[in-house]
Amino acid sequence: MNYQTTVSSNEETKKQRKENKKFDQKPTSAYVGATWGVLIIGLLSYCIGLWNATMELNEKGYYFAILLMGIYAVISLQKAVRDKAENIKTSDMYYGISWIIVIASLLLLTIGLRNADLLLSEKGFYAVSYLLSLFGAITVQKNTRDIDFINTKIEKENS
Repeated sequence: MNYQTTVSSNEETKKQRKENKKFDQKPTSAYVGATWGVLIIGLLSYCIGLWNATMELNEKGYYFAILLMGIYAVISLQKAVRDKAENIKTSDMYYGISWIIVIASLLLLTIGLRNADLLLSEKGFYAVSYLLSLFGAITVQKNTRDIDFINTKIEKENS
């Protein structure tokens, strides 16, 4: 009887280690650096493009506000999605609003660029640098949360 208990205990431990290994993978420093680079390049290129644009100040403000709105929305959405995946209580309303704001920011950018008096290459530049910024914000948030999760887990195991 003790043999069976020991075997099942060892099997459970091995299974638990395999499951934990999925979440114990810290992002590499190269990946973390690349994601920060993507975020910074996207934000700087978008903002430098706005700074040098020949559009009116209110139009520049519109595009900058959409950038801020989009970055906040994707970070918020990434957090809500991650909370749901980790079975952390998340309100469905917050989750839904996060999706709505991400979609709204993309629609506002699309509508603004469609109606802007810009060259097609300029419109493409703003669209690509905007999407690059959003992607960078999502991945930086994910990496930050992964690293924090693993560091907290290591601290609990060591204490």
